[in-house]
Amino acid sequence: TLFRSVMMPVQRGESAARPGSYADLTPDWTHAEVSTGTTIMAVEFDGGVVIGADSRTTTGAYIANRVTDKLTPIHDRIYCCRSGSAADTQAIADAVAYQLGFHSIELDEPPLVHTAASLFKEMCYKYREDLTAGIIVAGWDSRKGGQVYSVPMGGMMVHQPFSIGGSGSSYIYGFVDSSYKKGMTKEECLTFTANAVALAMERDGSSGGVIRLAAITEGGVERKVILGNELPRFNIG
Repeated sequence: TLFRSVMMPVQRGESAARPGSYADLTPDWTHAEVSTGTTIMAVEFDGGVVIGADSRTTTGAYIANRVTDKLTPIHDRIYCCRSGSAADTQAIADAVAYQLGFHSIELDEPPLVHTAASLFKEMCYKYREDLTAGIIVAGWDSRKGGQVYSVPMGGMMVHQPFSIGGSGSSYIYGFVDSSYKKGMTKEECLTFTANAVALAMERDGSSGGVIRLAAITEGGVERKVILGNELPRFNIG
């Protein structure tokens, strides 16, 4: 959730920044929004999808949480990866999960991944002036199998074979473009995702902690955590 600092009321004629005041004693990071400034990723493979993310949540330069779970279940075989404001993305994910649950009950069958992505798109577009949210929606359904949809800030939606997002993604576009190949197996996708997120964590100050991975198939969801001392290592210049 988004925590905002509580400011003491200032009387008329009183200076808000007088020496020894509450404002002087409060660190700068207490005024900053809680952000999942982040690295998130999802990749399709034949039979499902692999999703991954780092686990660092920041409040300005302060690390508010080093083991955040940014892989959020929306339905049994549909997840979203969250980047942006922690409060905004949690609220959107909760709202979409609620709507999708009712939709599934009405249909009496599991919902489509495209439907979940469309709900994210509608909400992100409708409230685009107020929200800071970049979402990747990924999952499996019986109609189209594994699918990945990117819903960046502003409410666009695009189906992609793989997608990256968050502040760390700008450091790894070259790596993912050169390393991705069609027809990868589940294990190859897990390795590809882990390597990409680990590289972003090396360069991006807002990404860090552990790597959380999940493989979503018809059989369900398999989750995995790569701890800090087990992260892939690279020769960084």
